[in-house]
Amino acid sequence: MRARRLLIAALLLPVLAGCGGKAANGEIPGSVESPVVAASGDLVDAAGDPAEMGTGGLSAAGATPSVATTTAAAGALKAPTQTFAVEVSQFTFTRSGRTLRTMVLYPKAAGRFPLVLWSHGLHGSPEGYQGVTQKIAAAGFVVAAPAYPFTNDKADPFNQNDMANQPADASAVITEVLKLDTRAGSPLAGHIETSRVGAAGHSAGGYTTAGLLSGGTRDARLKGAIIVSGGSMGGKLSGAATPVLFVHGDADATVPYSSGRSLYDGCTWPKAFLTLLGGDHGASLWGSTPAATAVSRTMLDFFRYSLYGDSAARSRLRADATVSGAAKYDGTL
Repeated sequence: MRARRLLIAALLLPVLAGCGGKAANGEIPGSVESPVVAASGDLVDAAGDPAEMGTGGLSAAGATPSVATTTAAAGALKAPTQTFAVEVSQFTFTRSGRTLRTMVLYPKAAGRFPLVLWSHGLHGSPEGYQGVTQKIAAAGFVVAAPAYPFTNDKADPFNQNDMANQPADASAVITEVLKLDTRAGSPLAGHIETSRVGAAGHSAGGYTTAGLLSGGTRDARLKGAIIVSGGSMGGKLSGAATPVLFVHGDADATVPYSSGRSLYDGCTWPKAFLTLLGGDHGASLWGSTPAATAVSRTMLDFFRYSLYGDSAARSRLRADATVSGAAKYDGTL
């Protein structure tokens, strides 16, 4: 495992400096968002230790299924068409002594909703991506966004090499958030569709998401994943076929477009690629430009398709992802 961590570090160090999406002034775009209602209190699950650090998997107590159930086999839920008000709760989980402060955003409404795990980039934070995650939650999803202990914007010390441990961190957070569905007094009690889990992330978070689909860090619970401005963590995508959406600017100076495209080309699963023409490392995650609108709509279409089984959302993907001179779409979804 140490050799694998060193390999990942060698692959990523040249390309990921400053990948948290910060603008020239040092601010993270989208870090200021309209107020949302915050639920009270942190939940510290000191006993929650579903994975050994560096093993890339969950322990027997929190093991994932060995075979992923496809969306089609699981059957379709009715995807919401309205935009929900969003509430936010803060939790703190631990994994082998690693603190995982996690922001959870969820619809302020009755019912059960699929879970999406969102991973930030280097020097990023859950708050910095709230402009993105709030849109996902408002469309009818529970979104869990952890702050990874050694790569977030307040990490001291900061250690980029620790990215190798983040897929296991992400799996642990998924496990702990799913438990909240049945925990008395939890604001998430009765609100998570626990058999429908997806993941997404930007830059280093995109690499982390790829790790959740790869080799020894594969999380078989995932029914869909979005990799934004990311690439491979050193292994091929493995396990049961899982739909994947790639989003990447073809002028990305931080993580080359070829990194995302190479992983996409090697993927034999249902897949799609949204190319942002002239796009940089991630500005189109925020704002209201035609490219940003395409990214937002395509991501929501994808999660409605992969986690709800919404065939109408699947049929909208190509049109919503295509903007003359700004974005193009190809794939097998």
